[in-house]
Amino acid sequence: MNWPILSVTTFLPLVGALFLMLVHGDDRFAKNTARWVALWSTLVTFAISLVMVWRFDASSAEFQFVEKHRWLGVSAYHMGVDGISLPFVILTTGLMPICIIASWSAIQTRVREYMIAFLVLETLMVGTFAALDLVLFYLFFEGGLIPMFLIIGVWGGPRRVYASFKFFLYTLLGSVLMLLAIMAMYWEAGTTDIPALMRHGFPLGLQKWAWLAFFASFAVKMPMWPVHTWLPDAHVEAPTAGSVILAAILLKMGGYGFLRFSLPMFPAASYDFAPLIFTLSVVAIIYTSLVALMQEDIKKLIAYSSVAHMGFVTMGIFAATSQGVAGGIFQMISHGIVSGALFLCVGVVYDRIHTREIAAYGGLVNRMPLYASVFMVFTLANVGLPGTSGFVGEFLTLIGTFKVNVWVGTLATVGVILSAAYALWLYRKIVFGTLDKPNLAGIKDLGYREILIFAPLVILTILLGIAPKPVLDISAASVAQLLENYGAALKAAKLAAVMAQ
Repeated sequence: MNWPILSVTTFLPLVGALFLMLVHGDDRFAKNTARWVALWSTLVTFAISLVMVWRFDASSAEFQFVEKHRWLGVSAYHMGVDGISLPFVILTTGLMPICIIASWSAIQTRVREYMIAFLVLETLMVGTFAALDLVLFYLFFEGGLIPMFLIIGVWGGPRRVYASFKFFLYTLLGSVLMLLAIMAMYWEAGTTDIPALMRHGFPLGLQKWAWLAFFASFAVKMPMWPVHTWLPDAHVEAPTAGSVILAAILLKMGGYGFLRFSLPMFPAASYDFAPLIFTLSVVAIIYTSLVALMQEDIKKLIAYSSVAHMGFVTMGIFAATSQGVAGGIFQMISHGIVSGALFLCVGVVYDRIHTREIAAYGGLVNRMPLYASVFMVFTLANVGLPGTSGFVGEFLTLIGTFKVNVWVGTLATVGVILSAAYALWLYRKIVFGTLDKPNLAGIKDLGYREILIFAPLVILTILLGIAPKPVLDISAASVAQLLENYGAALKAAKLAAVMAQ
């Protein structure tokens, strides 16, 4: 069976989007057609991506399902996945049908265009994680800005235009520097092939400049403190499904970039700049947790918590220990599920009451016991409670960091306590207390469609907390090879420095 499964997974949503362009009209039939086409496109894509998991050889660190064709003069159409990128591909394809279902009744204007934007976005996100050529990666990575810009700018809240432009300009500025670094790497190595560049020993001077250029792009995408300010605005104004994709997938592209480019291609620079990353990560974990405690908007609070959780990821990755890197990958997958689910929880009450002010809620457990239970599972996972997926990633990143720097690990642990403070405070304010707000008197509990959305997310959150081995096993061989090459490159760099003296 030699069919190009990775290209099919990547471009099938685009086929759905092209089909939707043929659907005209804005009547009820056209809207429902758009919804069903988008849903089936994403479901079939997800099913095909699961075939990849079934056929994936977790014992090998090599790229699998590789496709390579001549394309532009300097670069090729080169696709493939390893144990680091496959989990992100599955996370993307798995969350897209949930986003389409979540938008079913929430989006009533320009439904066809909305679904096209989401399908195009899925193609670009999967392509980002599967690209094995620098030019191809850059096109997918940057292309994702456009549909997300439209999703926030057209279907967002009252300040949507401001938020979408801020999101676009922040991410584009960082990426322009990355483009310059890509050009410099091509002139140095004579190729844009990612596996070849991983084996190419770049001189230390170029490593440092290229590392900083890539860092500018990935730090904004994560986002890391202090370039995180676009994220709360984007989340608050984005429609619910837009927030889910932003938190669950787009943020992970930064972490994936560090794993795919910074560590393997610029190992000496990564080692030299690790203290900078540790400092920014600790500040992000503590500072944004304190900022989250002061928020009055539910979405803003969850957005700031995302910045804090991404601090654990960057800290774990640049600790460059097996637990740190494996924990960073697991934390990104777990955060994708949990933060996506939390934004869906906000969407449920927003659809009913049309406000995200924390003060407008209270005592929901009296009217919405099922919602309160679901919200509790994801709140506790966000806190990092043992038995939920949130615990495994944070625990591994902290262990990996303690091995390298005790102070950084200790300060990051303070962030775990702060995350419990803001998450449990939010839950108490919304769910407990007396139901005395007049606008909440007739509020209804979760419907069948909402139960269908939350059921798989609840199961995954608990399942990965109890049995994290499947995700850790998929990435184990690739992580081991990454760290082995990283260690060997550092030794070679130190030896060269000694010889030079």
